[in-house]
Formats: sequence, structure tokens, C-alpha cells
Amino acid sequence: MRKPSPAPLLLAALLPLAAACGNTGGLASAGPTPTASGPVHLWPERRGAEVPPADPGGAPPEYVRGLPEVTGQNVHEVDPVALVQAELRAHPDISVGPDGMPEETAAAIRACGKAGQAPAACPVRQPYYRDLTGNGKDELVIGIELPDKMMSVRAYTADPDGRINRIMATTETVIGVELAGQDVILRVPSGNPGYELITAWSWDAKQRTMLPEREQIVRVPAGPAPQEASPSASAGAPGRP
Repeated sequence: MRKPSPAPLLLAALLPLAAACGNTGGLASAGPTPTASGPVHLWPERRGAEVPPADPGGAPPEYVRGLPEVTGQNVHEVDPVALVQAELRAHPDISVGPDGMPEETAAAIRACGKAGQAPAACPVRQPYYRDLTGNGKDELVIGIELPDKMMSVRAYTADPDGRINRIMATTETVIGVELAGQDVILRVPSGNPGYELITAWSWDAKQRTMLPEREQIVRVPAGPAPQEASPSASAGAPGRP
């Protein structure tokens, strides 16, 4: 009796291996997918609470008086210290609200640039520039140091007539301030240990001002602090023509 050829036996043994190798890296079924279901409205017969209209939450736009007009909507022509001093003259002795300021801070601002005051003693920080409104022109962002780690953060734009218009003013206990795209980002303590509140202020074309449009509570990062931006890297250095 003739013995079977070893070739068919070897081929039969290799076929399962070939099939397995051919599927290497392919998609494998994860089993049946559960059917998606929409939200279910609980107690639909219940009359819900009425929500009053939202307060925009930002400071109304306000033209700064007592400053020379700029050309070509160029806010780089504005002296930031003179700008804040003009606001102090327009709103003297105000301790609360967008223009609220402790008297000792107001006195230090009035003395900025005068003989006998060290530059570091001026509460007005160096300015930053960024197109916040989307009109292709830079806006001016100013920070004013207040006691107890508080800061007044303000933003200004120039209208086609060259007038300076304040479009943002808020005072917070600030951890940090950042520019991201066309947003001014404020990081403040959230009140919960280990967490901070991040608020994004964005331009609102209808209100013609910056509004706090997004808020997020996040865990305080354990890594290194974010890299500090330089004024020259944020759409123009101070004094750029």
C-alpha cells in the first residue's frame, strides 16, 4: 500500500498558521454595542423654576477722558501709566466697582514717574498687546497691583476716531493672568483646597465689551508653573509703532 505524500500533510498543518498570521494587527470585535439612548426627562409634569435674564457680568464699555487721541487705532501710542492716572482723575475716591482702588494704591499711581519713587513702586505693571476684538488691531492689557495679592486687570481698545475705550475691568485675587488667542484668562483660587477657578474673558460684539464667557474649576497642577509670556511675543512689544 502506497504511503500518502508528506506535502499535503504539511500544507494542512500550515494553513491555520497562515490564517492567524494574516489577521495580525487587524480589527477584533469588542462584542455587541449597547444601544444609545437619549436623556430621559424626569417628572415632566413638574413646573420648573424660572431663570431670570443673565447679567452680562462685565464692566460696561467706557471712554477714558483726558487722553490725546491716537492715530490709526494704535494703542501702542498710549502711555499705560498716564492712562490709569486719567481714570483716577475721572473717578476719584472710589473704593468698589470697576474703578475701585485703595487710597494707598491710588496715591502710588499718582506718584508713578515722579522723582523719588522707584520704578518698582509703581503699581501699574508693564503692558501687553493682543488683538482681542478681532478687528486686526492690538488692544492694550494692563494689570494694577493691589494689596493682598489682588489685581485689577483692564483692557482697552481704540475706536476709529482715536478715542481710548475701556472694554474690560475686573478685580480678583489673582494666581495668574494669561493670553490665549483672543481671550484673557484669569486663574484665581476656587475656595476648594487643591483647585483653582479659570475664567476666560472674551469679546462680545453685541455688548461691545469683554465678558467672562467660560469658567472651569480644575485641580492645581503639580508640575512646573506655565512659561511666562513676554510682551514682545504677544502681538507686539510695548511702544511698538
